[in-house]
Amino acid sequence: MDVQLATAVGATDTALLETTIDENFRATVAAHGDREALVVRHQGIRWTYDELDTRVDELARALLAGGLEVGDRVAIWSPNRYEWVLTQYATARIGAIMVCVNPAYRTSELEFALNQSGSRLLLAAQEFKTSDYRAMWAEVADACPTVERAVFFDSPEWAELLGRADSVTSEAVSVRSASLANTDPINIQYTSGTTGLPKGATLTHRNILNNGFFVGETLGYTEHDRVCIPVPFYHCFGMVMGNLGSTTHGSTMVIPNDAFEPVSVLRAVSEERCTSLYGVPTMFIAELAVDDFDSYDLSSLRTGIMAGSPCPVEVMRQVIDRMNMSEVTIAYGMTETSPVSTQTGKDDSINKRVSTVGRVLPHVEIRVAEPETGETVARGVSGEFQTRGYSVMRGYWNEPEKTAAAIDADGWMHTGDLAVMDDEGYVNITGRIKDLIIRGGENVSPREIEEYLYTHPDIADVQVVGVPDERFGEEICAFVQTHAGASVETDSVRSFCSGRIAHFKVPRYVIAVEEFPMTVTGKIQKYLLREMAVEQLGLEGFGSTA
Repeated sequence: MDVQLATAVGATDTALLETTIDENFRATVAAHGDREALVVRHQGIRWTYDELDTRVDELARALLAGGLEVGDRVAIWSPNRYEWVLTQYATARIGAIMVCVNPAYRTSELEFALNQSGSRLLLAAQEFKTSDYRAMWAEVADACPTVERAVFFDSPEWAELLGRADSVTSEAVSVRSASLANTDPINIQYTSGTTGLPKGATLTHRNILNNGFFVGETLGYTEHDRVCIPVPFYHCFGMVMGNLGSTTHGSTMVIPNDAFEPVSVLRAVSEERCTSLYGVPTMFIAELAVDDFDSYDLSSLRTGIMAGSPCPVEVMRQVIDRMNMSEVTIAYGMTETSPVSTQTGKDDSINKRVSTVGRVLPHVEIRVAEPETGETVARGVSGEFQTRGYSVMRGYWNEPEKTAAAIDADGWMHTGDLAVMDDEGYVNITGRIKDLIIRGGENVSPREIEEYLYTHPDIADVQVVGVPDERFGEEICAFVQTHAGASVETDSVRSFCSGRIAHFKVPRYVIAVEEFPMTVTGKIQKYLLREMAVEQLGLEGFGSTA
């Protein structure tokens, strides 16, 4: 009997969209102009597609008036707000590349992203939670020479920027839009790998428009769907699966708050009659735990997406039974693949939805390969999950060597995730080849934290690992060696990080050691450090950190 190889090609019944984001958006406006397009509850915004189009055109004209050319970078640093949506579609309309800056980024990370991308313009909220964006920008402005201007929302400079729109016609914007190709880069998203600083995954119109469209197709979206999007826009989950998934189908984007808060999500679903809801498992767990959960009418819900980390069986059962999400799906992917490569179907069993990440999406090719040789393995055998097709990024911005290391000569994107494909083509992600930490859906590079902690005056050497955590899946633990005569405490290390690196990168645990476990060739054995941390911190009951 022939061995069945662990490879699969997605369906091609529905053709790829070979338009730009703006061409697709304008078609939706023409078809569904009087339907509700965007509801941003915390800002009191409720716009039809016609109204959203008018606002997008105003910002596009304003950006053209500022001299932005095709391919210029516009950074946006903000939580979920209506201005974010306007920026996404306005930059796409004029061919500027939107650079997504994580709202949790602090000064050193902001400076890096702006300089590495060569951004000309920074659009930002004034503040978010404990972040004073104005103050942080003032601190790094002199170190970011390519940024000609920073414009903050809800400010005179935002009004002044929009005021420039009158000097440019809509016809001029349409001419610019018509000159664009769908293979042009349109988005840079910084993603943490296992070594060094974040890399800017560069995505095209074709990448993200099609991914949003086919994710929406899998969910059965039409113009009658109302999609609750509490996940962040700066990540593909929000801007691609949420926004583009909606606008490619004429659906309504419902934004419950500037950041996740479980009660505001439940209120939004109930009062806006949402049919779909997105989140990572921890979000659904928090929603289900709300004291008066049963008082919210969730009967309108039908579907949604859970992604970012594995879903416990009991949580999936409750999402289906108590939240009425009988067609909820699991999605898997990475920023570099726009992001989704596999997704469960609305008719898949609960077992398939919790034990796998589904099957290959349309027009995508996937395989499981032996990491060392690159040979495709048999179904049922573990190897590295790889994918190729329209969804694979253009490359890492200005980093050809790192791009070549991630995408091989045959076009396969090497994810670094270990997987097994079963006889029916369902994929199970079983672990990671590399040391990436996934904390509550955020990819965290140990190396990035290590590089920062090396600047601590008392730390001689440091190794960062992920350890199990009941709430976030994984938490961050730093093993440190101090200089002679010095000592460090967890609180002092956390204080050293506060305000300089994103909150989700700050180590929860700090363990002082005299030496690190090494191989005979001098390579530090991080898996032994993980085992030491689990034992010392009493985390044995919280699962694996494979």
